[in-house]
Amino acid sequence: MLQNNEDLAEESNNPEVQNIKELGQIQIPEPAENIFCLTVVGQIEGHQILPAQAKATKYEHVIPQLVAVEQNPKIEGLLLILNTAGGDVEAGLAISELVSSLSKPSVSLVLGGGHSIGIPIAVSCSRSFIAPTGTMTVHPIRYTGLVINGHQQFEYLQKMQERINSFIVQHSKMSEEDLKKLMFATGELAQDIGTILIGQDAVNVGLIDSVGGLKEAYAEIKRLIDEQNRD
Repeated sequence: MLQNNEDLAEESNNPEVQNIKELGQIQIPEPAENIFCLTVVGQIEGHQILPAQAKATKYEHVIPQLVAVEQNPKIEGLLLILNTAGGDVEAGLAISELVSSLSKPSVSLVLGGGHSIGIPIAVSCSRSFIAPTGTMTVHPIRYTGLVINGHQQFEYLQKMQERINSFIVQHSKMSEEDLKKLMFATGELAQDIGTILIGQDAVNVGLIDSVGGLKEAYAEIKRLIDEQNRD
């Protein structure tokens, strides 16, 4: 049976229909009122729009949410879930800086992957967790495209790399020397330099605080909220 335009319009505005299309379910569980859950998935999209078929987290969507977390007195903490391949460096750093500057406690959990510029986001929280099977790829900035002015472009990339390294070192237990060793390691990636860290490996090098899943991350954000409320 064919649907007319009115039926199609009503369906597109129906939140239950949209939930089925996007999430495969009708009822979305209500989040804890005092904890805001933010997800960073797929590629982090910056100033350039990614292809329609690419799963992306748009930084212009994330930034207002983080501002709302800071402004809303009912929200007492942030739970940040990551499964990202990386993406736009400027956008990733912008998100990282906002998270780290929140006045409220935050906990990150790396599921699947927290690669590339996802690393600063993962370490920007008050505490960080990684799933036992979670992975993080540490590598230098990659530049794709036409380099018109080689010397200036090299200096730009070098300064950008310094910004990323400085942020990671400041918000983790890693030294800059150890970070660079992982970043420029050869032999792990077939066609590139860098290091892949899996679960406990990320904790052992001081990049992530603990191995754990949702239960541990949720318990930690509740503990941090209680601790801040006592103060």
